[in-house]
Amino acid sequence: MRKLHRKEMKFEDLLLDIGGFGRFQILILFLLCFPRINLPMHFLLHNFLAATPSHHCAIPHQEAFVNFTTEELLLISIPREPDGTFRSCEMFSQPQFYLLLNSSLQPENDSIIEPCKHGWVYDHSQFASTIATQWDLVCEQRGLNQATATFFFVGVTVGAVIFGYLSDRYGRRALLLLSLLCSLLFGMLSAASASYTMLAATRTLTGAALSGISLIVLPLGMEWVDVQHRTLSGILTSIFWSVGNMLLAMVAYLVRDWRWLLVAVTGPCLLSIVCLWWVPESARWLIANGKAKQAHRHLLRCARINGRKDFTISTEALKRMTTEKAGHGHSYVSLFRTPVLRRISLCSGAVWFGVAFSYYGMSMNLTGFGLDIYLSQFVFGIIEIPAKLIMYVLVNRVGRRQSQAWTLILTGLCIGANVIIPKSFSSLRSVVAVMGKGFSESAFTTVFLYTSELYPTVLRQSGMGYTSFVARLGGALAPLVFLLDSVWPPLPEVTYCGVAACCGSVAFLLPETLHARLPEGVEDVEGTCVFPSFQGERAAAKLCSGGHAATGSAQVRACVGPPHIPRGTAKLSQVPPFPPKNNERKKEKLLAVL
Repeated sequence: MRKLHRKEMKFEDLLLDIGGFGRFQILILFLLCFPRINLPMHFLLHNFLAATPSHHCAIPHQEAFVNFTTEELLLISIPREPDGTFRSCEMFSQPQFYLLLNSSLQPENDSIIEPCKHGWVYDHSQFASTIATQWDLVCEQRGLNQATATFFFVGVTVGAVIFGYLSDRYGRRALLLLSLLCSLLFGMLSAASASYTMLAATRTLTGAALSGISLIVLPLGMEWVDVQHRTLSGILTSIFWSVGNMLLAMVAYLVRDWRWLLVAVTGPCLLSIVCLWWVPESARWLIANGKAKQAHRHLLRCARINGRKDFTISTEALKRMTTEKAGHGHSYVSLFRTPVLRRISLCSGAVWFGVAFSYYGMSMNLTGFGLDIYLSQFVFGIIEIPAKLIMYVLVNRVGRRQSQAWTLILTGLCIGANVIIPKSFSSLRSVVAVMGKGFSESAFTTVFLYTSELYPTVLRQSGMGYTSFVARLGGALAPLVFLLDSVWPPLPEVTYCGVAACCGSVAFLLPETLHARLPEGVEDVEGTCVFPSFQGERAAAKLCSGGHAATGSAQVRACVGPPHIPRGTAKLSQVPPFPPKNNERKKEKLLAVL
């Protein structure tokens, strides 16, 4: 039986002794998948909640036309579009009986055409009820219908700031429980909304509550996993987003009334609350914040479940691992206070905006690719799973930075391709759209994993909160961009394409984190070389490697850990996280240049 009390011991050293990916970690990841499934069922609910079925103006005094068929009544009452369909937002001021003799004739002048004055008649063959049919959010009120999604993402944006800060201050598990309880409460209130104003308010609050789940689930699972299995845990957790995507299509197909649909997608929060009973607080966070006794209890439990019964460690040894003084507070300002963190925050914020903007732009345009809305939702969900599995290979082979940049750029190219492809080629447009959705989901999967590796433990949730805040700004703007089609029909797709390509290019400016251990304090980020440099790259690589001459193509390693250690050759504790002391002066000069 050995006792660990090394002075410079890091959390990764503990994971080597208690098991970095055993039954304990698998259990945690499995339990955290249930709240993850629930997220897309709300985030993409707008496709069905606010769906607008075919409609036309309500025709007054229909009892005077009992001898007319429905087609004849529409013919004399509703003007037609050039393609022969009836207009949705206009009607004749007086019946045009001459059209019964020749329906191809056009009205003599537009003065006899007026907006709908008596409401609308909706086609209920696909949707029994939506918020568009409930409150007539069509025609002039169409903007309010799209704004429902914007209100939701404004709530997600605000929630990202609140829960990101609070979960770094008060812990991951407590804030995750609070998020689930609030999501359940506000989700049910949304279903009972008596007015559009109440719905907008409750959906905003629901978005704020769900933001906590989105932020906390992935980092909480990853903070219990060792370096070698970190990518696997991130990919496995994100796959359940795709499962929720497909479940949403099936639930929406079975439940066609918007109120009961809200109840159906909110109810699973109860199961997630029950599952959270067996999920422990992050021991990494507890140690970083001076809560050694609680961390000690969770570590012993982890070792016992993983079969490492000979493991033992003193509370005093854990206290010496504390990376920040107890009570030392961090805020969002800390993300921009130091030069390395400032650059990471600015670049990752731009990447998150582009990822969310393009992802929700595609996900909320299910009718624009030639497929049935339910089939589109299901296909878009199922294509994400092979995309995630491919990303598991890519991020481990080519690295996080290249994977992040190219998946986002290719997303923009696929969106742009559908601007050029004629609508008559519906099959080709559908194939390109599905490819674009796969690239988009790959970018989203990578950005969650990548960002959680860039920030130190003491600021990880604040960093995730900030980037999620920027992302939700993109998500809030995405549905409003559809309104630009009144200016120029392809303008929304051109906008999505341009933003995705530009933001994807920014990802090249971020550091690589492949095979690097998670940083625990701000000094772990600021104390080592970070960014790809176009000047002095060879010198940076030489410094990272401990002063030895670099050979081949020099590449600056990540700021968050030691040079790559082949598996099984040495323990992390045996490799210093910083360059040797005799390189400190060189390091300072290099950082000044970078």
